[in-house]
Amino acid sequence: MTDFEDESDAFENGEAPDELLSMQIAQRLRTLIATDELKPGERLRERTLAERLDVSRTPLREALKELASDGLIVVLPKRGAVVAKLGAAEIAEKLDVLGVIEAFGGETACRVATDAEIAEIRALHYEMHAAYERRDRMNYFRLNQAIHTSIIVAAKNATLREVHERLNRQLYRYRFQGSVTSETWHTAIDEHEVIVRLLSAREGAKLGEFLRRHVHSTWEQLAPHDGEALPAAQDAQ
Repeated sequence: MTDFEDESDAFENGEAPDELLSMQIAQRLRTLIATDELKPGERLRERTLAERLDVSRTPLREALKELASDGLIVVLPKRGAVVAKLGAAEIAEKLDVLGVIEAFGGETACRVATDAEIAEIRALHYEMHAAYERRDRMNYFRLNQAIHTSIIVAAKNATLREVHERLNRQLYRYRFQGSVTSETWHTAIDEHEVIVRLLSAREGAKLGEFLRRHVHSTWEQLAPHDGEALPAAQDAQ
């Protein structure tokens, strides 16, 4: 989760050093929020954060703006920035949409992905399984996210990718917290086996339906660890 984009790649993409730095800071803050080192409702003091991350306040402010646009932090009058906390209904609503997005992405990827792209997704799955066996939760989560993102990328739809990226960032903490227990972790591994098999067989309709259910599966077990019961997903009602 903390492996930032390589600086040379950023220059190739036309990103200036200051832009790269703010991107790195934003990703680091997302990690701190996902792992509850910065907890929902916690006030974010610029000076304290700048000292903690060993960065200047100018790129930090840009990073905070990015997180605010993602919905990960909220700027409150007279209080400054605080870490956002989504209510159960908001989480369920976003998951319903994310499930539809990933289902469409999976169906489309089965039609248009190259064999090389599918092979790369299989390789990511094997790496993720190895991380699971090591109980390396951080790398497991990073690879889990990479698999879902790679399926969306393989669908070759720029609008789909943009919407998925934004919504996934809003759910970043909750997706990480979804792997808290051994039960949810094991379930996710089993479900990813099915995802890779259906993608490899290019069974689009089955993969789409499975991805839609998969988005909700670990979340239904998250409530006891997050203090608030999640409403049932629309497709489960």
